[in-house]
Amino acid sequence: MICELRERAVVSARSAPKMPRHVRLRFDPVRGRHAVLAPERVYWPDDIAVDILKLCDGERTIAAMSATLAAEYAAPVETIEADVLEFIQGWMDLRLLTL
Repeated sequence: MICELRERAVVSARSAPKMPRHVRLRFDPVRGRHAVLAPERVYWPDDIAVDILKLCDGERTIAAMSATLAAEYAAPVETIEADVLEFIQGWMDLRLLTL
């Protein structure tokens, strides 16, 4: 059996992530919360994750997203950026975000 290895995309503050075409962020009115829909998978992100995902438009960099979130949450941008980088890298590894 031949196994194809794929390179891992590593994000940085200059990366501008977005959801690929097969992934959608939708509000579920029955449950009163957001869901991330992917082929044969559903994820239920918490409120902070939803705030990050809403900013993933392929235009904004992680640095810009972090500055927006730092102002919204009244937190140090360095702390927010580290958390956003870790979150986005995890979702990139799951192929739920792309560059």
